[in-house]
Amino acid sequence: MQFHDRSQAGQQLAEQMRYRQERGALPDPVVLALPRGGVPVAREVARVLEAPLDVLVVRKIGAPFQEEFGIGAITGDGEPLFDEDALDRLGLSHADLAGTVERERAELHRREELYRQGRPAPDLRGHTVIVVDDGLATGVTARAAVRAVRRQAPSEQIVLAVPVCSPQASALLRAEADEVICLHCPTSFTAVGLWYDRFDQLSDQDVLAVLHTGAGR
Repeated sequence: MQFHDRSQAGQQLAEQMRYRQERGALPDPVVLALPRGGVPVAREVARVLEAPLDVLVVRKIGAPFQEEFGIGAITGDGEPLFDEDALDRLGLSHADLAGTVERERAELHRREELYRQGRPAPDLRGHTVIVVDDGLATGVTARAAVRAVRRQAPSEQIVLAVPVCSPQASALLRAEADEVICLHCPTSFTAVGLWYDRFDQLSDQDVLAVLHTGAGR
């Protein structure tokens, strides 16, 4: 399965979610996008479900030799979540990544302030929370996101929804979320971007434009 772009992937994902909603499986949903890449996908899900759309900012902690290889993630002011197996394989300690963590935390706060523009974070109590990204490679950022949502104690379920994911990430997240919805889980995964014809780098302005459209209700 190949997706044209994030919007088209979001439309396909939204149809799967709509089917579940019609069966009563997603009561009172709130859609949280992981910016930046998850925002166009989540917009389509929120539109079809007629649900509020917001963002949950998570920052990946990349390996020193390859920033795109996620070995940890942070949300808010919480402690970083590390892939301990990956650290062991790479011979890294938490202390080795302290500088990276602080840089990513500063960027996380910058994005939260910009995207929210004074708005409070949504109250998740009593809602089904649907966390959306454009894909899962290692799954470490989504794992941190789901745990951050869990700490807010929503009374309904937490659903992680993505167009494409690696088998390893899918297995990892099924132990964290109440449900994982992934349209395509190829055994030869490699990278999220390979499953999109268009996988453009998104900007802060792209995120703000979606949030300003008022997707959902």
